[in-house]
Amino acid sequence: MTIGTAPVSKTHSFMTVSLIELWERFGYYGMQALIVYFMVQRLGFDDSRANLVWSACAALIYVSPAIGGWVGDKILGTKRTMLLGAGILSLGYALMAVPTENTWFMFSALGVIVVGNGLFKPNAGNLVRKIYEGDDSKIDSAFTIYYMAVNVGSTFSMLLTPWIKDYVNAQYGNEFGWHAAFAVCCVGILVGLGNYALMRKSLVHYGSEPDTRPVNKKNLAIVLGLSALSVVASAIILEYEAVARVFVYAAGVAVLAIFFHLIRTSETSERAGLIAALILTVQTVFFFIFYQQMSTSLALFALRNVDWDFQVFGTHLWTWSPAQFQALNPLWIMVLSPVLAWSYSWAGRNDKDFSIAAKFALGFAVVAIGFFIYGFAGQFAVNGKTSSWIMIWGYASYSLGELLVSGLGLAMIARYVPARMGGFMMGAYFVASGISQYLGGVVANFASVPKDLVDPLQTLPVYTSLFNKLGIAAVVCTFIALAVLPLMRRLTETHHSHSNAADHDINESAAASLRDVKAEQ
Repeated sequence: MTIGTAPVSKTHSFMTVSLIELWERFGYYGMQALIVYFMVQRLGFDDSRANLVWSACAALIYVSPAIGGWVGDKILGTKRTMLLGAGILSLGYALMAVPTENTWFMFSALGVIVVGNGLFKPNAGNLVRKIYEGDDSKIDSAFTIYYMAVNVGSTFSMLLTPWIKDYVNAQYGNEFGWHAAFAVCCVGILVGLGNYALMRKSLVHYGSEPDTRPVNKKNLAIVLGLSALSVVASAIILEYEAVARVFVYAAGVAVLAIFFHLIRTSETSERAGLIAALILTVQTVFFFIFYQQMSTSLALFALRNVDWDFQVFGTHLWTWSPAQFQALNPLWIMVLSPVLAWSYSWAGRNDKDFSIAAKFALGFAVVAIGFFIYGFAGQFAVNGKTSSWIMIWGYASYSLGELLVSGLGLAMIARYVPARMGGFMMGAYFVASGISQYLGGVVANFASVPKDLVDPLQTLPVYTSLFNKLGIAAVVCTFIALAVLPLMRRLTETHHSHSNAADHDINESAAASLRDVKAEQ
């Protein structure tokens, strides 16, 4: 909502939110780039445990915004909840910066990050929507810039924090580099908060209804108390694999139960759309299993079986840390998203557009290509090391697949789900995505390498075997997605024929989702 008449430009207000979002993503992705390596190299975790811990954490990070958005809308206010989340995130990164090998301490720090993320993420995005509420002509361009801020922050941090870790380790010893890098993540959040403090007046007229009232100290105390309990619960889930499995299975059953209940009790005019949404959500779950490999099996592959030097005809150009290869994902997203958004608009104008279901099938196909690139690269490895250039082209395929599947997920919910169920189903969609993050860690463990296996010639076939199998799995998903296209076409036609709402242009929804997907992770 807009509170009163805003005396400042919407652009100024929007930039205030975008800058704190940029710095928040800087902190988060800087931590993500290092966390699996930190557990394996610093804490001595085996691959299996590191993969599952981070995947469980990623699942919690996907689930938590569903609660944080409600707190912002109904309890504390959008701005206050966003700032509270940023403050909690800074505490989480500060805890990660403490030089200790205590695993429970790390789990607690990650639990703090989960809670902070849940409070911050949905409310930052909601503020952007409130700033441009009723101004459809500008909201698309606003989210384009917002989306770019997310990727700028993540790219910069994924390149910077691994370099800081390596530099400090070289200068002062292995103990301090990791924690110096995590400290930089904390500094990023604090810079964002400082910038917000300087520009906060630009947002005085925006927020949810609770923002217009004085802080309810009782509600604040309840939120803080429940946040503390959530930190403990998250740490327990991360510490104990059995608890994590129960959490994931329970969440999966809950999501399916929600879908089937809504389908069973829905009006006839709504049923076809809900069935279509269920089919595409299941496909999204499989996509995120593939996606999670970037921060698990592929990250460890870069550590053990990739030549970190970039060379052209024998001339050395630069050297990357293995963690820095993860920056290729947001770099490719920034390159490909405007091209893809333009292609959607062009296809729509010329009546040549594919359905969302067809784009999902194409997304699985390009992800399969990415896995086969890595699997096939093993044939050309030298002493167990593949070329660093291979990473660039594999990430290009992954990123295009991400835009085609994950980027269209939000458009799918908007298109097929009744407006009265939209918020509820969006939450279910992100819970399903979180479940698949954990399952992705389970899959990554098929390439788990024993601690005593350090020879690249021995580890290479472990990874390439997994990548080839995942490529085959992605091909199977492609054919399944193609096989259900006739069913999806019938469901879509039925949904349209029974819908009284205006038929929104799918390309506009898709383009908006491309810009929004990173901000929602």
